[in-house]
Amino acid sequence: GKDHMKKNLRIVSAAAAALLAVAPVAASAVSTVSADTVNATNSTQDYSHINLGGTTISNNTVANVNPSFALKSAVTKNGALKPNDTAQVVQDGSLTGSISANALGVTATANLFNGQNGASTVEVTAKDNTSDVIYKQTTGTDGKTQTTNNFKKVVVGNQYTVTVNNVGFNFGANNAGKEVTLTLPQNTPFSFTGTLPSGWTAVTTTNGNVTAIKGKLDNNGTVSKLQLKGNLTALNPENNNNVVFYDVENGTSVQAGNVMVLADYNKQLNVDSIMQAIFSKYTAMQRIENRNGNVQDGAQNVLDFVSLGQKNSNGNLYLNVDTSRNDLIKQLEAAGIKVSPAGYFTAPHSFKATVKVTSNVNNKNAELPVTFTVANVAEPTVPSQTKTIMHNAYYYKEDGTTRANNDKAKRYESVTVAMSTKKIGDKNFYEVIKDGKATGTYINADNIDGTERTLKHNAYVYKTSKKRANKVVLKKGDKVVTYGGTYTFKNGKQYYKINNNTEKTYVKASNF
Repeated sequence: GKDHMKKNLRIVSAAAAALLAVAPVAASAVSTVSADTVNATNSTQDYSHINLGGTTISNNTVANVNPSFALKSAVTKNGALKPNDTAQVVQDGSLTGSISANALGVTATANLFNGQNGASTVEVTAKDNTSDVIYKQTTGTDGKTQTTNNFKKVVVGNQYTVTVNNVGFNFGANNAGKEVTLTLPQNTPFSFTGTLPSGWTAVTTTNGNVTAIKGKLDNNGTVSKLQLKGNLTALNPENNNNVVFYDVENGTSVQAGNVMVLADYNKQLNVDSIMQAIFSKYTAMQRIENRNGNVQDGAQNVLDFVSLGQKNSNGNLYLNVDTSRNDLIKQLEAAGIKVSPAGYFTAPHSFKATVKVTSNVNNKNAELPVTFTVANVAEPTVPSQTKTIMHNAYYYKEDGTTRANNDKAKRYESVTVAMSTKKIGDKNFYEVIKDGKATGTYINADNIDGTERTLKHNAYVYKTSKKRANKVVLKKGDKVVTYGGTYTFKNGKQYYKINNNTEKTYVKASNF
């Protein structure tokens, strides 16, 4: 029950706490801007735009627009600024980030700065009180830009509305008049707002927010005067703790998961049940306090750590599950598993899915790859064949270079392998099959099937360095199959094993 789960999760001892408090990773935003730089552009031309290099695009091209912003709270001498905190602010809050666009495999990043033909002004206001302006630029009656800057008021955990006005994209003059769909990521807090440019219309609305718009580029291949708006939770710049996944049964931290599920009588599973199965076995946690003391008992851990579903005093989640239903569908279909519109799919014996959790405390995130085993769906038997190893060989992992173990495949032994070889690098390998299952272990096919070589000289067949195996004389131009690498005989010369048998039949390598 819940009490049992809480008990098991009260496991964050000194060692686990140390695990969470590791060094921070790099921010995901491509570029960073200060609060008073306001145009979305990567060009020094006279209006804000993103230049995608002028690559020709076809009609109805989808261009992905990716806003990436981080709002950080102010800091007092006691740490991040909290509600009703009257301590002196020693560091103002800040807004950093970028807007990038991707089309036809090309990605451009928009840094924020002033342009000549209308600034792409950034506005930041408190979500529930639009009169509480954190940042805004206006033009005074004298024509000069006036800036309101109250980043010192940004409270950790509170939500704020960020509006970016007059955003423009430049796809190159050769794409003038082309029709383009601008699409926002599924999990972004931003949406297209305000009045769209003439001829542009909303094509996708998610939860009442416009997430994709369609229209034609102008005579210069550009679109401008777009507005993006979204709500951001103020992050704690003093918190460098990572998000960590835990097994809820035993309280251990995990970097990968394994879940067993049952398909229905039609051998079907639903995407929604996949997500439920993951989070019934695993949860994500993060340490939200950095205590000065060295006490690491259970009571301290309960106070210091938050897990999925917990909210702060403002009702905002500490941790978000970024992986959506559609994200899981895309993962399954990328693995060749077809999903119906209702989310059902025919269950294979095993498959994989990855979920991502992001912190609203400091924007850290963690991913958990999960392997599913469907207990009532049999693992398919891999077709196999029995081959004779003609030359001593090593077993390799899937990269073809790392040895799988210290065992050797000895010559003239039998081995069960896949029906066909697999090209790894410039060599062919057989995968070893055991009890009808692929093992992920490989043998170089040259040690089994050999390699056909053409003789450059007449050659004898030898048994030892001094004795011939028979009276056969192989002729120049004959094609002979050799197995594996060369052997060095007592005379210091190298020989290839020939003939698919256990007899000692060798030819000097210098004859090939």
